[in-house]
Amino acid sequence: MFNQEKKAKSTAEISKEQNKIAPGTKITGNIEAKGGFRIDGCIEGSVKTPGKIVIGKEGFVKGELECENADIEGKFTGTLKISGTLSLRSTALIEGDATVSKLAVEPGATFNATCEMRGGVKTIHNEKGEGKRQQEKSA
Repeated sequence: MFNQEKKAKSTAEISKEQNKIAPGTKITGNIEAKGGFRIDGCIEGSVKTPGKIVIGKEGFVKGELECENADIEGKFTGTLKISGTLSLRSTALIEGDATVSKLAVEPGATFNATCEMRGGVKTIHNEKGEGKRQQEKSA
């Protein structure tokens, strides 16, 4: 019975689980998980999760991050692919390329990256632009 309950866990429940890379830890390679990450150590490689990634003040990632949401206080160099919101805290230092849906930057953060915004924002903008053109033509 216990095994059946454990197997019945939904994907949403699994993604609430938290993985932690402690200070002083260095990982070289690719990581993929169903739960979120808190990174206070160093990772060289790619990290992929459908959950949230938090890079603490002492954390450093060089490579690629692919996740739903990211909250960065430390350093990141490489490619960010965020399907939701990328939040940069005042201590963040970002270099590379970013593809996000939403971007929040606190004063003091360093964001030296090319940024492409995708998702709902772009679609809403296009629909409004087309709607305005149609109204102007009919007037």
